[in-house]
Amino acid sequence: MDDRRKHRWISFLKIKGSALFWTASCAALAIFLVLFLYVWPEWKMGPEQPISFSHQVHAGVKQINCRFCHSYVDRSQHPGMPPVEKCLYCHKYIIAEHPEIKKEHNYYNTNTPTPWKKVFYLPEHVFFKHQRHIDREIQCQECHGEVEKMDRLKGVNFKMGFCIKCHREKEGTPLGCWLGCHN
Repeated sequence: MDDRRKHRWISFLKIKGSALFWTASCAALAIFLVLFLYVWPEWKMGPEQPISFSHQVHAGVKQINCRFCHSYVDRSQHPGMPPVEKCLYCHKYIIAEHPEIKKEHNYYNTNTPTPWKKVFYLPEHVFFKHQRHIDREIQCQECHGEVEKMDRLKGVNFKMGFCIKCHREKEGTPLGCWLGCHN
């Protein structure tokens, strides 16, 4: 191979290599931006709800007690998701024309329960009641996080290790009470 042909071949490879490098760099940047701007923030939040609801506004800024909306928390295995009537207790008058509040009115007018998406999960074999924890004055935030600082709640799959760790950290909370959860 003569020098001229060899030089042309090297120039060709440099141009193609440079183009390939810049194409790969742009693709990597695009993937990073998509992950950073769209996917990664979703990892910090729970599922999108049918009505955009901010715990930060309601529990944080307005300081509405958790039990106002989750009214069955102290007497049932399930804390209860608020029926649309509970939302309209206030929102019949407060920002009633907001698009999200109009969705609430639509659920109410069509007699349709709001299809809230579950955020916190327990294994099927666990029978958990909040009452014992409420009686011991354990705050909701200790298990559910600082909901008053969140717009959308991040989902949690509660596992036994989470409970055991907390019981060990709190003095006077027997681990033998597991029979109350495993029935």
